[in-house]
Amino acid sequence: MKNRIIDIQVAARQAEPTTVKADLLAVGVFEDGPCCQASQAVNTQLGDPLGSLKQLGDFEGKVQTSAMVYADGKVAAVRVLFVGLGPREKCDPQTLFKAAALAASKAVDLKAKTLGLLLYCGQGDKDATPGLEQAGQVMAEGVFFGAYRYDEYLEQAAEKRPAKLTATLLTAQEKTAAALKKGVAVGAITGAAQNYARTLTNRPANMITPASLAAEARKLAASVPSLQCSVLEPTQLKTQKMGGILAVGQGSANTPRLIVLRCKPAGASPKTPAIGLVGKAITFDSGGISLKPGQGMQDMKFDKSGGIAVLAAMWAIANLKPKVPVIGLIPAAENMPGGTSYRPGDIITTYSGKTVEIQNTDAEGRLILCDALAYARRLGCQTIVDIATLTGACAVALGRKRAGLMGNDQTLIDRLKTASAQTGERLWHLPCDDEFVEEMKSKIADLKNVGDKWGGACTAAAFLSQFAQGAKWAHIDIAGVGVWGADEKDAPGSIGFGVRLLTAFVAASTQKP
Repeated sequence: MKNRIIDIQVAARQAEPTTVKADLLAVGVFEDGPCCQASQAVNTQLGDPLGSLKQLGDFEGKVQTSAMVYADGKVAAVRVLFVGLGPREKCDPQTLFKAAALAASKAVDLKAKTLGLLLYCGQGDKDATPGLEQAGQVMAEGVFFGAYRYDEYLEQAAEKRPAKLTATLLTAQEKTAAALKKGVAVGAITGAAQNYARTLTNRPANMITPASLAAEARKLAASVPSLQCSVLEPTQLKTQKMGGILAVGQGSANTPRLIVLRCKPAGASPKTPAIGLVGKAITFDSGGISLKPGQGMQDMKFDKSGGIAVLAAMWAIANLKPKVPVIGLIPAAENMPGGTSYRPGDIITTYSGKTVEIQNTDAEGRLILCDALAYARRLGCQTIVDIATLTGACAVALGRKRAGLMGNDQTLIDRLKTASAQTGERLWHLPCDDEFVEEMKSKIADLKNVGDKWGGACTAAAFLSQFAQGAKWAHIDIAGVGVWGADEKDAPGSIGFGVRLLTAFVAASTQKP
């Protein structure tokens, strides 16, 4: 690539913040005052700018607000950014994630190369919520998120931002620093994985095809000893009779693939069944014969978001080494119109043996997922989570702030909701029970690939449920949440939704997958 995405490094250490040299020092401020004694010391040494800002009404410590002052030699940092944390009693992991992201974004805008963060020290309470390790993790993740810019095709990108941002979480307490370091070690992995997913998802369809995505997966797996990658090429897909994946991809010059990633950490018991993570990767979705409208079609490069979330999560999981085997499955295809395309009215036979009547070629994601879900069962996965930009209906139902969550096992649903609360990637439980399955039955095949116009997210999930039978299964529909609009100031495009969520879910599944 002509330009690199910004290189981000995060660490934590004990130091007197007033003496730390940095291009920007971010200081946390609750609505009732500085977050800790060290923060208060910075404010005092600067001559109490917080008092003046509050008196003027310019800054009151509210969440997602900030005020910058120049140090003029009063502290070692060049600039000090006061970052609002809101009410002290309501501080939670997402407060810290957003505060760190805001600070990192400001640093990049200022072309700062070094960033100090004095945002949280547990308020001096060993039982404080969030705990210090969790705080270190989410602040590291926030730095990665906020500093990200997708600019690898912009000729003058290097002139608009630093090539590297080095961020350090600061505390005056040695024990606090030790706890923060443990969290940062995890957050640096998950934050980097999320940004990797954002970059890969943002790349256009002439750069990311099923074949090049498979090559990227092989390259990524080669970088981690406990991660192995194999790819089912078109000939193997035919041998395996994966009619769903083949049908969707048959109209494109870019032939489909099924990417299989296996992670089996050294500590995993050989008797522990693997967790399956399945992600939809339509590298470009024209709608096929059921062609989409031209307006906005350029965004159909984002239809690979679920598959790339699984790819990035598998890298993070392999590096974090939870004691449970995980298999990642990424069916990849390009859905194009052409003389060889599948058609409305066709009947295809899927890998499971179930037949499907095609009523709309733009309902293609469920066709590649159904083969991958059935294959996950064959590989022995007893718990399966799939993630996909599956239905516009989900975005209509839930908007842009929550993904839809459906499944056949309440315990699994609850575990994913717990992971969601931890990472801030919000989920909302929707039904996909027998009444929706009935809607997906065809009169001339076992199933059809679309229902009527009502409850489209639920009928799509119900369709998938028929291919996960025998496993605990959940489906995450990210059609409404995976992408920021072009009006976003910092980094329009993919937000890498699901990477940290899936990683947190697996990390918490070491006992009973």
